[in-house]
Amino acid sequence: MAEITAATVKELRDRSGAGMMDCKKALAETAGDMEAAVDWLRSKGLAAAAKKSSRTAAEGLVGVTVAGTKGAAVEVNSETDFVAKNDQFQAFVRNVAGIALETGEDIEALKAASYPGGGTVADALTANVATIGENQTLRRAKVLTVEQGAVVPYVHNQAVPGMGKIGVLVALESDAGVDVLEPLGKQLAMHIAAAFPQALHADQLDQDMIERERGIAREKAVESGKPENIIEKMVEGAVQKFKKEAALLSQLFVMDNKTPIEEVVAQAGKAAGAKIVLKDYVRFQLGEGIEKEESDFAAEVAAAAGVKA
Repeated sequence: MAEITAATVKELRDRSGAGMMDCKKALAETAGDMEAAVDWLRSKGLAAAAKKSSRTAAEGLVGVTVAGTKGAAVEVNSETDFVAKNDQFQAFVRNVAGIALETGEDIEALKAASYPGGGTVADALTANVATIGENQTLRRAKVLTVEQGAVVPYVHNQAVPGMGKIGVLVALESDAGVDVLEPLGKQLAMHIAAAFPQALHADQLDQDMIERERGIAREKAVESGKPENIIEKMVEGAVQKFKKEAALLSQLFVMDNKTPIEEVVAQAGKAAGAKIVLKDYVRFQLGEGIEKEESDFAAEVAAAAGVKA
């Protein structure tokens, strides 16, 4: 059994949004297993759908850039937020996003690409670490293209133009004009930043994620005490609801909370007299999936939870 400390209680609380004592109980019930504890809380109705990606903290910047019908998004991490405000670091993120447009999203190929002023991207990153004095990593990149149409960028919590904590690209395939595609793309990108879709289509959702949701739904349904045939219907209904809420095209538009995104796009195309296809999107949130070690915990966490600090 893993040791239950104030740190693990706080991590579970940050990830689940559940109360501190509920988090402590969840960890005790699951022998300290963090993922199982999140599921336990959800099965008891004590936590919303787990969004650890959007709750996990890491520093640095997400950068997005667009040229013609191609766009690129990159994430470069640093140890502290101070580095994200550094002109040298920002220039590096900006340059790497531009290089990714030509090189593509393979990180090793990106690191080996030529960097403005000489050397490679990897050389520039090493020089940054030496001069700025903090470890930095080029974590990921994604490139979107359309044959005809527009790739529209959006940055939420923008630090400087094209860089911030959440970067979104929306690829719209259409022969409609930019006067139609740009505002539509920006609205869709703002929705994506807020709604955190897991895939474009429901059939693209990760199967392990779906099975995990199925397990949580079954545990909740079993507790209702209803017959097995009813439980199966409850579980299937919950899974279908999850798929609808997790896939971008079936999500309800945050601007009105009633129109599915697929219909928003179709309506825009009808109004413009040209078919518009939401081909793809990318949403990079700074630090999603990175577990960052916390070095300072509030004293009341340990006191109230009754565990070791």
